[in-house]
Amino acid sequence: MPAALSVPGDVVAGAAAAGVLGRRTAGLATASVCLYWAGMAANDWADRHVDAVERPERPIPAGRVSPGAALALAAGLTAAGVSAAALAGGRRAAAVAGALATAVWAYDTAAKGTAAGPPAMALCRVLDVLLGAAPSARPARALPGALAVGAHTYLLTTLSRHEVSGTGQRLPAGTLAATLALAAGVARRPAGVRAALAAWYAGRFGLAQARAVAEPSAGNIRAAVGTGIVALPALQGALTAAAGAPRAGLAVAAAEPLGRVLAAKVSPT
Repeated sequence: MPAALSVPGDVVAGAAAAGVLGRRTAGLATASVCLYWAGMAANDWADRHVDAVERPERPIPAGRVSPGAALALAAGLTAAGVSAAALAGGRRAAAVAGALATAVWAYDTAAKGTAAGPPAMALCRVLDVLLGAAPSARPARALPGALAVGAHTYLLTTLSRHEVSGTGQRLPAGTLAATLALAAGVARRPAGVRAALAAWYAGRFGLAQARAVAEPSAGNIRAAVGTGIVALPALQGALTAAAGAPRAGLAVAAAEPLGRVLAAKVSPT
C-alpha cells in the first residue's frame, strides 16, 4: 500500500495536463495500481534467487509466498490492469497500458541490474503519466509532466541499486542536486499551491538524500529510496496544480503523509 499510493497521482497529473481530468481518471488510476502491483510481484519472482542471499526476509525466500503464486499474481494483475484501462479509457488507453505492462515486465526480467535499468524504470513512470492523458485528443500535452516524473524515477532507481551495499558520497550528492533542480523547475514561481507542493517534495526527499550524503550506508540509502517513493505524490500534486487543478493537486499530495505512516509498518522498497 505505501508504494501503491505513489501511483494514482501519475494518472491524475497526466489527465490534468491533457484536460481530461474526470470520471474516467479513477478507472485509469485503478489500472495503474494493478500494473504497479503486478510489477512488484514480478520483481520478487525475478529476484528470488538474489533475495535468498541478500534479503532472505522477503516473502519468497522466507517461504511465505511460493514462486508460482507470485508469478500467477503478477500475471493476473497485469491482465486486470490492461482490462481496466480499456474499460475506462478505450483503445488508446489500452494501448498505453499494454506498452506500460511490457515495460514493467522488461524491467523486472531483463533490464534490472543492467545499465538499462534506470531508463527502463523511468519509462514505466512516463507511460503511467501518459496513461492518464490517453483519452485526450492531445495527450502530448502531458509529456512535460511525464518527463518530470520520469526524471524523479531515474534518480530513485539509480539510488536503489545501492540499498544493500551502500555507496560513496558522490552518488547521493548528485541525486540530491538533481532533485532540487527538478523541484525548482516544477515550482517556477515563488508562491502558490504549485510552488508549495514542489517545496514539500524537495524538503522530504532532499532531507533523506542529505542524510545519505553525510553517511552513505546501505540503511540510509534504503531510507532515501523509501522516502523518494512516499514523497512522489507531492511532486505529482505540484504538476497537477501547474496544469490548472490546484484542488486535485492537494488531494494527490495528501497521499504523502498517509504513505509515510504506512511505510513505517511495511517497507515500500
